[in-house]
Amino acid sequence: MTSERRMIARHAGTVLAGQFAVMAFGITDTIVAGRYAQDALAALSVGSAIFISVFVTLIGGLQALLPVWAELHGARRQAEVGRSVRQALYLCGGAIAIGMAVLLMPGALLRWTAVPDTMRGDVEAYLTVLAFALPPALLFRLFSTLNQGLGKPKLVTWVQMGALALKVPLSIWFAFGGAGLPALGLVGCGWATLVVNWGMLALAVWLLRTQAFYRAYGLWARIEAPDWPQLRRFARLGVPGGLSVLVEVTSFTLMALFIARLGATASAAHQIASNLTAVAYMVPLSLSIATSARASYWLGAGDATQARRACARGFELTLGGALVIATLMVLARGWLADVYTDDLAVTALATTLLLATACYHLADATQTLCVFVLRSYRVTVAPLVLYCALLWGVGLGGSYLLAYRGLGPWPAMQSPLAFWLMSAAALWLTALLFAALLWRTLRRARLPQPARPARA
Repeated sequence: MTSERRMIARHAGTVLAGQFAVMAFGITDTIVAGRYAQDALAALSVGSAIFISVFVTLIGGLQALLPVWAELHGARRQAEVGRSVRQALYLCGGAIAIGMAVLLMPGALLRWTAVPDTMRGDVEAYLTVLAFALPPALLFRLFSTLNQGLGKPKLVTWVQMGALALKVPLSIWFAFGGAGLPALGLVGCGWATLVVNWGMLALAVWLLRTQAFYRAYGLWARIEAPDWPQLRRFARLGVPGGLSVLVEVTSFTLMALFIARLGATASAAHQIASNLTAVAYMVPLSLSIATSARASYWLGAGDATQARRACARGFELTLGGALVIATLMVLARGWLADVYTDDLAVTALATTLLLATACYHLADATQTLCVFVLRSYRVTVAPLVLYCALLWGVGLGGSYLLAYRGLGPWPAMQSPLAFWLMSAAALWLTALLFAALLWRTLRRARLPQPARPARA
């Protein structure tokens, strides 16, 4: 029991270090944009909301392949891992095409959400650059998911931390200019991301070619023609997984688009709150990835009891971490807001929003672990249905009503706080229902197919 907890914590800690490095990309851009101009920070709030919605949805479909590779690893079927990864490249190619199309043509979405005309030019220019940063980002995520499934996330983390060391000075340089380069503002942050993403992918390819660890999997064998039955199996796991992430993330990121009509101060304060919430989310996300990898490993090894124990240990670690983070978010909310901006109006509003985000985080941590573990047991459709009804219906729909039209006895708040309050309520209901679904799934769990035993 203690050993399983330690293994999950060690795996999650490694993933977390890398995730924090990636999240620091966004923090860097938020601080740089905030120091450059309040309008740049407001435009970043909208642009990053669209990009994150697209990016995280697509990586959700790729991340859903983690249980597949973890099970094959647990069953010691190494050759099948390599073939599965090559087939996943077809899935990744389709995701790249879809994502670039959306990022290059965001006009309809900006008009639908009534983003002010004064913001649209900067937002569209920023998204155009990020469209060409998307292909390397998704391919690198495939590399990351493979390593997490094989229980070897360290190489990914080292690459991500090295990339951060490059991202920070590039964002500052490209945004503010210098050494012959004109100040590019928000678009400069996008160019820095593009350069760093292609560098990360190049390094990942080099590692796959040179590291002895990967040789047993035969990753560089000639790529096969599309295996449609296997791709359909990927789709049955990845499409509901990706759509679930789409609903979850857009219920979060679309807040920025609807809040934009409240003005630059509201958008800037919301960007600070959402950025800190996204950073906090990395802790339960990392623990969920590690727990899912361990549960899937034991399912592949043929030990359902040990898989359930891994789930229990993951829950203990996730809930404990969420309580610590929520407490720190409340106690340090004033200082955290000051780090991002010196605008007093933005700071005051952001400080209030951080009280709601602490409550939001506790529910977010619980539901994240549940949904990752449910994927290990191939339960993907029910979470998607619940997400649609609760996060879009109750959370986003209720937020819009409370903010702009009033909801029941409560008048319209005309504040971003309405979005955080309703979203937190919807997320708590989601977390409770997911926990009940997971409990039922674990009690009825059956192995998809027997596999020979393996040791941790």
